Amino acid sequence: MPETPAPPSPLRPARVHEACGPGVTAFAAVVCAQGKGPVLWVREGWQAGTPDPVGLSAICDPARILIARTKSQADTLAVAEEALRDGAVTMVVIEITRPLDLREGRRLQLAAKAGQTTGLCLIPEGAGSNASETRWHCTPVLDPQERSDSTLMRWEIIKNKSGTFGVWHVRWDAAAHRLDVVSPVVQRPGPASASD
Repeated sequence: MPETPAPPSPLRPARVHEACGPGVTAFAAVVCAQGKGPVLWVREGWQAGTPDPVGLSAICDPARILIARTKSQADTLAVAEEALRDGAVTMVVIEITRPLDLREGRRLQLAAKAGQTTGLCLIPEGAGSNASETRWHCTPVLDPQERSDSTLMRWEIIKNKSGTFGVWHVRWDAAAHRLDVVSPVVQRPGPASASD
């Protein structure tokens, strides 16, 4: 897919979106950083590797992130739906371990609209819901220049109910606190050095 300019924020407000792939945590952190106000991150308690808000501090203020650990996905969805509907937080990140059915996805959408809160479901590969507004595939990209200040990421929108599809190569600029769109990494044809 061709490169397209990055939107000011990749997620339409007051809707529930999905992201999958190995770079979903960074995607969620960047989306959280672009907003203002508190964020609720909901996940099942049995999952290993709980996100550490302090670990995301290069991207998002850890004081804005509240982690909720639930007993089951049903509890995760109940907490997320209530938080979306209440509107007390500006964003709800929901870690999903199994696909949502249409009813579950629709309930989340209605709650997001009612509370004017944005939701982001972090889903396993292939576990998307027909009710989601957009679905993103997020992967880190090997950067041969090995910049130590940030990780190059590739974000591809693979489902969009109200717009176009696209691919972005992005890097978080922690000093400027913004997302930069960069050219994709390519191998140039020809010899590796002028002496060949």
